[in-house]
Amino acid sequence: MDPKPQLIVICGPTATGKSDLAVEIALHLQGKAEVISADSRQIYTHLNLGTGKITPQEMRHVPHHMLDIITPDEVYSVAQFKKDGEKVITKVLGQKHTPIICGGTGQYIDALVTNTNFPEVVADETLRSELEEKTLEELLKIFFDLNKDQPHKVDLKNKRRVIRAIEIVKTLGHIPALQSEEIYDVLYIGLNGPDELLRDKIKRRIDVRLEQGMIQESEQLLSQGLITHERMQKLGLEYKFISDLLHKEITLEEFKEKLFFAIWHYAKRQRVWFKKNTNIHWLDISDANLKNKAIELVDEFLK
Repeated sequence: MDPKPQLIVICGPTATGKSDLAVEIALHLQGKAEVISADSRQIYTHLNLGTGKITPQEMRHVPHHMLDIITPDEVYSVAQFKKDGEKVITKVLGQKHTPIICGGTGQYIDALVTNTNFPEVVADETLRSELEEKTLEELLKIFFDLNKDQPHKVDLKNKRRVIRAIEIVKTLGHIPALQSEEIYDVLYIGLNGPDELLRDKIKRRIDVRLEQGMIQESEQLLSQGLITHERMQKLGLEYKFISDLLHKEITLEEFKEKLFFAIWHYAKRQRVWFKKNTNIHWLDISDANLKNKAIELVDEFLK
């Protein structure tokens, strides 16, 4: 039996330095590695500062994929990401390069490294608009009324995913079981750190992005008609609160406070998702030797 193709995954909660480490590893592999982003918002063009998208300078000539592939008004599913991402992986492997999947969207990462088949259910924009008006508690009641006692693996704390689950149940009558197994030989490297350090990094990153013009970037997109306030609300986190700020519903100080807590709660949800994967080699971002430890793992894996 032929060995499975090898790829590397850099994962973990937001603000832990995943993109920087992916670039360092690629440079260490001397042009024989390429980075594939697994971030559910960095796929959009123009959304740069708000999503923390890596800049061309930060890429340091390392090829990056699955960034800027659709416009902000387009709807993009995990099934579509899987199809597009698999094409990139095939191309990278065909060049005898190692794919480095880097990101914090756990569902996107799992979609790429496994043979999971996702239900092909077309988005129902009318239904979605109707459900968006409801609270998470109301959505959960609808979901359980529809799904009854059928098994499922839905993130019940994520409003967007509950809406998608309702959409699937209404179309198929149930949520198909997602039986999957890894189709690659995967090295998982996870980045995490003490709560206090991660909270500090999140706060500092918000300040830096504000200084770089995160709000002005969104204002320009709005003026150019490249995004709407309604779409910003659906994108969540930075864009939701920028929309609220521009509508004068919150002050700048409230913006920073609300955004910090929203990102912190998001980081905790990411931790929960990744902790389910017992194959992840966790590295502490407070460790000054983190980069060398990561490279040792990579060298041993590819040997």
